[in-house]
Amino acid sequence: MKRKAINLIILFGLVSLFGDIVYEGARSINGPYLKLLAVNATTLGLIAGVGEFLGYALRLVSGYLSDKTKSYWLLTFSGYGLLIVVPLLSLAGVWQVAALFIVLERVGKAIRNPARDTILSQASSQVGTGFGFGLHEAMDQIGAVTGPLIFYFLFVISGKNTGIADYKKGYAFLWIPFLLVILCLFVAFRKVPHPEVLEIEKKNKIPDKLSKLFWLYTFFSFAATAGFCSFILAAFHFKSTGVLSDAQIPLFYAIAMGVDAVAALLIGKFYDVLKNKSNNQNAGLNLLVVIPLISILIPIFVFSKSINFIIIGVICWGIVMGIQETIMRSAIADITSLNKRGTGYGIFNTAYGLAVFLGSFLLGFLYDRSVAFIILAVILIESAALVVFFLMRKEAQLQEKVAVEFQA
Repeated sequence: MKRKAINLIILFGLVSLFGDIVYEGARSINGPYLKLLAVNATTLGLIAGVGEFLGYALRLVSGYLSDKTKSYWLLTFSGYGLLIVVPLLSLAGVWQVAALFIVLERVGKAIRNPARDTILSQASSQVGTGFGFGLHEAMDQIGAVTGPLIFYFLFVISGKNTGIADYKKGYAFLWIPFLLVILCLFVAFRKVPHPEVLEIEKKNKIPDKLSKLFWLYTFFSFAATAGFCSFILAAFHFKSTGVLSDAQIPLFYAIAMGVDAVAALLIGKFYDVLKNKSNNQNAGLNLLVVIPLISILIPIFVFSKSINFIIIGVICWGIVMGIQETIMRSAIADITSLNKRGTGYGIFNTAYGLAVFLGSFLLGFLYDRSVAFIILAVILIESAALVVFFLMRKEAQLQEKVAVEFQA
């Protein structure tokens, strides 16, 4: 069973690897591309916010449907199929069409993620949720590094005068990894059509309801994410100020994705070590305190005009992404029962998406006025996240104490 679980995780890792070449490659240059199509920062923030909000809000529906229908594979295939809109960006000549495709790509992610993460959680129960999701995220980020690098080399070849035609050529190249996504997904389905058989029952059985800890965890994630600066706004800043060239922007995004991959593996393993060492399923949640602490530093460095400071900011951004994509997903599997897991992922991701929407729009609005306002807003929002973190930590300790007393 363990070998079958690892094979499934690796296959999903390949699906995400090629998928990330498609959409992370595109996301590394969507900001500058929209600027070439005459979009201002406020409109850019709105586009990014709407896309991210729908990309997470609709997970409430897809997560609920995955629990009710158990159609995990159907939803996963449908969601990845919508990645087709990314190479279709090569045909978008006006910003409205480009914006529609960017939003639709996020909708596809909303359809697939709760079902995919439920399948991954079932396989990860065999090897440790932190390691399972960490391995998947690391492979995912190989694609996230490769995608931006493709655009980096294409833009280097095109020379200094990078125009709309060069961006369209880059988007068209993404047909190749899109087809590989569908192929790998089909192989994964053929090998493990019934992933629920991989689920290992937890020592302390979790009731089929969403606990107070789950809701506090969701509120914390909302606050921490609302203050997390999106890379599309950072890339807009790099383009607007001229501090980075068109070729350097996707290169720096690739650096962030590389940091994300390393952080995901390390933090995922450490997450499992904390749980096993203390024999406490919730012990790994303590690592989440790092998110607001590092998020506060990001705008201070990223929105500077110093390349050295920008590198530090990009590294911080990658670390936070690695923690979000590993621990935040792992924790849902650890604090929800299998029967409520799709719903749990849906609710969590809806809150996450709402936070991204509000945060992206707010920070884009503030950028048009003053970077200092962005820094102040992030400090206030992440401070609120820290307050919720300590409430969540207290509830986790109380829950563990009750479980120990019950067993005694």
